[in-house]
Amino acid sequence: MTLLLVGDVGGTKTLLRLVEMPTGETSTTASQQKNLYEALYTSQEYPDLVPMVREFLQAAAAASGSSPTPTKACFAIAGPVVGNTSVLTNLAWSLTTERLEQELNIAHVSLINDFAAVGYGLLSLTPEDILTLQAGRPQSTAPIAVIGAGTGLGEGFLVRLLDDYHVYATEGGHADFAPRTDMEFELLQYFHQHYHLDRVSVERVVSGQGIVTIYQFLCDRAQDLDRDRLSAASEHSTNLGANLTKKDRHLSAAEISQAALEKSNPICQQTMELFIEAYGAEAGNLALKLLPYGGLYLAGGIAAKILPLIKEGDRFLNAFKQKGRMSSLLERIPVHIVKNPQVGLQGAAVCASRL
Repeated sequence: MTLLLVGDVGGTKTLLRLVEMPTGETSTTASQQKNLYEALYTSQEYPDLVPMVREFLQAAAAASGSSPTPTKACFAIAGPVVGNTSVLTNLAWSLTTERLEQELNIAHVSLINDFAAVGYGLLSLTPEDILTLQAGRPQSTAPIAVIGAGTGLGEGFLVRLLDDYHVYATEGGHADFAPRTDMEFELLQYFHQHYHLDRVSVERVVSGQGIVTIYQFLCDRAQDLDRDRLSAASEHSTNLGANLTKKDRHLSAAEISQAALEKSNPICQQTMELFIEAYGAEAGNLALKLLPYGGLYLAGGIAAKILPLIKEGDRFLNAFKQKGRMSSLLERIPVHIVKNPQVGLQGAAVCASRL
């Protein structure tokens, strides 16, 4: 067995885990990853990753009664990794694989983008970890695409070479937002006018913060429209824009999505409808670029939490497939939602096992 150290390193929290894997395995499933010890840390409380890892290994030793000596480590970083180096956006940390190997006395260390870790994690999933939205016509040797809305919007892909997949992260979430409807064009103008942006990336819309901004846009819009016409459009509700309180206007993404799930707030419902359609359209854009007949996977922190909304009325899939003459191609692509929140850490273990 091989002992691996893996981590999900973020600007706010860092999760570290010790994992035992069969020696020689590379694309192991979660059942072959034996989790020995894990702990969650507040990133800002440490000047660097090294003292955090040392504290973690000491705690693991105290818990097990023996000193763990991992031979390989992989850290998924919430930010770009270039030339085995990462400077974290929201932390004063500058990490290099060479320094981490020396100071932690670990033979092989890898730094990868957190969404690349999600890509590797797809290789460890079991059927219970996914929900299929569209079965499509899967091809075992075709590319795999992964997209995930959370704090931001991650996009990546996997390409099969010989008998294994290679994983590639992208910055596709920072491509331009492409409005398709009158409402989305209004939203784009809202970004320009209220945030003074020269351009609007799709991440501004398809992300947790995007949910909040869409909601605020709809609140402002609702207050400018005729109350009677709004009431006629939403007969099941009497609490629309005209009576919004200050508290109503400052809901979090989690509160907005929960209200939409409960169908207790029509503006929250409309927010999530617009969000899901934009999410589906961008997933369709990624699919057109890659033709991932190996499957397109929705990861990130949002999709699994709003499953009923995504499935409701096929709103996501309709936007995904609405590509004119190319729509028939997208009907053949399998579309899955990743339900396992640990997919990134599992992916870091897969990556570490390959070092």
